[in-house]
Amino acid sequence: MAPDGQSLATPRYLEVVCQEAEARHVDRIWVGEHVVLFDDYASRYPYAADGRIPVGGETGLLDPLVTLAFMAAHTTRVRLGTAMCLLPQRNPVYTAKEVASLDWLSGGRVDFGVGVGWLREEFEALGVPWPARGRRTDEYLAVVRALWEDDPSEFHGELFDLPACRQQPKPLQRPVPVHVGGESDAALRRVARRANGWVPFDQDPEALARLMGRLDEALEAEGRRRPEIEVTVCPYLKATSPGQVADYAEAGATTLAAVLLAFDESQVPAAFDALTPLQEAAGALA
Repeated sequence: MAPDGQSLATPRYLEVVCQEAEARHVDRIWVGEHVVLFDDYASRYPYAADGRIPVGGETGLLDPLVTLAFMAAHTTRVRLGTAMCLLPQRNPVYTAKEVASLDWLSGGRVDFGVGVGWLREEFEALGVPWPARGRRTDEYLAVVRALWEDDPSEFHGELFDLPACRQQPKPLQRPVPVHVGGESDAALRRVARRANGWVPFDQDPEALARLMGRLDEALEAEGRRRPEIEVTVCPYLKATSPGQVADYAEAGATTLAAVLLAFDESQVPAAFDALTPLQEAAGALA
């Protein structure tokens, strides 16, 4: 997962990340999303003991789809993913268009990761209701898939209505892989109903194994099985050793996404070097 805060994600920084990722046969680059951040907020960040996201309000993130479009122009092989696109606070028709355009221009290399969001103040700044954001996510996923896969496209739901229309171009991938982030029961049900992948965050192997049991139950309820789902675990800031790669695989992970800890372009090669033992351990398990 590549940091995309504006204080470090300069054009040159992103170019070097792309160059190193391609040269080292990295499978995928993920970038995150927050359209605004705050100095003071009441919401609780779920991946920190103090409930505070470990960046200040002044640390804005680049738009993920614009960032990935830039990176698509500097790569030919590596896949490009959002982790996570905050779908319920976006317009789904525009989002479908942007993702389809990115997939078209990148030669079919997009992974669309979505989350429901945790920062209520961000929703309020956008004029989007915070309640029912899970149900809104489900409907918006149905809208974007209709726009990607049907021609003409149409959707009629409780929270969104799309009249029969045509959106072109369609993505090159059929379908665009959808990955759902989150560890709640609702997130696991969303994975089971609608997703090609699941992205659990900040979990150690033991916690992941427990979550996999809950995912299996959700998949069984939908008539699906675990091999249908790509499980991309991101340890986040947890120290991860090559030996733990096998532990994650035994717990059920199929892919490991590590955070690239480089704070300017000069640090990027060394940051990739630090991740090479994890990459080699994962390759040995493939």
